[in-house]
Amino acid sequence: MAVLNVTYAGHSKDVAEIDKSTSDCDVKRLANEIVCSDSLWTGTNIASRPFDNFVVDRFDDKERIYLRPKVPFGA
Repeated sequence: MAVLNVTYAGHSKDVAEIDKSTSDCDVKRLANEIVCSDSLWTGTNIASRPFDNFVVDRFDDKERIYLRPKVPFGA
């Protein structure tokens, strides 16, 4: 299992514990459901598919999965 951390609308939060082998598409789908129902993002204008252009980062040495916006720098 891994902790899913989502960064959206200037907020970053650990939102769920999911299986490490969950596909990127499923990570984005789960995050969409969580963000739409979570009070942290209440009042935020959430797009219909907010995570289409986001990146799913996985690190072998950590039990974490990060869903974050793409940035114009880095690898």
